[in-house]
Parts: sequence; C-alpha cells; structure tokens
Amino acid sequence: MEYQFTLIYQVAEDEDPGLLVERLGKAGLDDALVGTARPGRLALAFSREAATASLAVRSALEDVDAALPEARLLQVLPVIE
Repeated sequence: MEYQFTLIYQVAEDEDPGLLVERLGKAGLDDALVGTARPGRLALAFSREAATASLAVRSALEDVDAALPEARLLQVLPVIE
C-alpha cells in the first residue's frame, strides 16, 4: 500500500538548500517532494510504499537520517491512507 505523510526537519539556517536536495537525491530519496522555502527548515512530503503506515514512516526516517544525520526531526504530519 502507498502512504502519504510529511516529515519536517530543522537544519542549519545557512545550509544551502540545493545541497540538501542533492544529498537526499544521492541517497535515493526519490519518493518525496522537498520544500526548502523557510531557512533552517526542510519539509519532505512522502508517498511511500510499505506494508503498513508505521513501516513507511520508519523507513523514511531511517533514510533521511542516513542522508542528513545532522538534521533534527521536528514534526511528523499525519499519514493519509
């Protein structure tokens, strides 16, 4: 099943948004739309396949942590089934 949810992260305010997007892409995170409009914030709107909503969110968290270990999770917005 496919699940939609959004993860909001805090990143360094002086971080180049283009470099963040590049790092996410290199890590294979191609199932998320990336929002970088607000300095110091990164929004990732996922549409992820998984057996359960919990597994979808958990795998996305792990993938982002691997790509951007310095980013701090601020919010997980609801899963839409």
